[in-house]
Amino acid sequence: MRKRNPPRPAEVSITSLSKKGNGIGVVEGETERFVEVPFSMPGDKLRILMHRKRSGVYGSSLEEILTPSPDRVEARCVHFAMCGGCRWQHIPYAKQLEIKQELITKLFLPHIVPGLSIDSIIPCDPPWEYRNKMEFTFSSDAAGKHYLGLIIDGSRGKVLNLTECHLTHPWFIDALKATRQWWGETNLAAYHPHSNKGSLRTLTVRESLRTGDRLIMLTVSGNADYALQKQHLESLTAFLRDAAEPLTPGSQLSIFLRIQQIAKGTATNFYEILLYGPDHIDERLTIKPAANEEATSLTFAVSPSAFFQPNTRQAEKLYSRALQLLDIRKGCVVYDLYCGTGTLGICVAQHAKQVIGIEISPESSLDARTNAAANGLKNVTILTGSVRDVITRIRQEQSHLLPDIVMVDPPRIGLDEETIKHLIDLNPEKILYISCNPTTQAENIVALKAAGYQITAIQPVDQFPHTVHIENIVVLKRNVVC
Repeated sequence: MRKRNPPRPAEVSITSLSKKGNGIGVVEGETERFVEVPFSMPGDKLRILMHRKRSGVYGSSLEEILTPSPDRVEARCVHFAMCGGCRWQHIPYAKQLEIKQELITKLFLPHIVPGLSIDSIIPCDPPWEYRNKMEFTFSSDAAGKHYLGLIIDGSRGKVLNLTECHLTHPWFIDALKATRQWWGETNLAAYHPHSNKGSLRTLTVRESLRTGDRLIMLTVSGNADYALQKQHLESLTAFLRDAAEPLTPGSQLSIFLRIQQIAKGTATNFYEILLYGPDHIDERLTIKPAANEEATSLTFAVSPSAFFQPNTRQAEKLYSRALQLLDIRKGCVVYDLYCGTGTLGICVAQHAKQVIGIEISPESSLDARTNAAANGLKNVTILTGSVRDVITRIRQEQSHLLPDIVMVDPPRIGLDEETIKHLIDLNPEKILYISCNPTTQAENIVALKAAGYQITAIQPVDQFPHTVHIENIVVLKRNVVC
């Protein structure tokens, strides 16, 4: 077996950023040796330890900042440079926005018609304490020490015991500390995936920005040998109720146990058990469809495992701007593919003749129907099944409901070839494509352009300050106007 070389010290000047948000530079005196350095930025001169070479670039760890970039600022968090939660606290927020704007311009400039400009990125104000959901991981070392927090950057699953986090409400850390205290008074073990031993897997914490509702969910192993007992759950509930106080007037706390059942060769199953409070939390979004129209307040029930945009303020800006760019006219039929709990479709429903949401998950479909009913919307239909099967059924049975507009908001991997084919076959006049990964979004745009669509608007939105991630809205149109 080939012996791995030990890390080598070197000096490097950072000139650019990688797709992961790490600094890229050339080793002093070695013009062909490129290095990627986490938690650095252009203008930094650093002392590093060089590691293995991958894809033409050496990995490294930061040892010392010899000369900081003139733009560098002091990170707020004591865990910065260890925690994998946010990499850009050392970059001024205005500079972060510039970097993200440049990324969108570079990706989409080849795909837009002459004369079309890319809108300026919508900032997050304030850029701190914006996350409404976090998932923390349980772990323990060989000596039995307990860890509950986020994965350490660059580690193989090692967990950092968080004592603060500036991306969330401070109450999240209170819940974390209370759970650690409870854990220390039990004989329970953190789950170990390779051996399938232990109980405790993750702790999910959510809070509604507009209603103040709070939700905590403990996820445990489905291995019956490590099942929690009644006294464990009762004491956990007591600890978490204390940590959640004081609640804002009218708000409520929900506590759940989720059992994650894994069997070799089968899909993972989750079973949720309500331990305390309501079976969901409520969130409200205020949507402004046009400058000359009044804002509308919409209510959404968020169940413990449901997807909901993790930055409530930016979700309002994202959906409002999407509506403004779509310019929906009365009489339009709108499809919301992979609609999840129906958030986007419900936001556009007041401006369309009919909204049809398609969702393969029965649980998410139920949430979407509940949310449509809660907002008094009778023109929203949620159909459960795969996009292919549902669209085939509509064509056969309800061809008069083919769409004028199709909206998609896929996961980071983007749209697969089959989905793009279905999208093109539907032949809508407009397509709204919202993405959390502009790189795959730009790749998908190539196929849509080849099918006769052209981009009419691009709007980046900063959903996640102090991280490399960015949300992007693209509107595409055929020649016929809806």
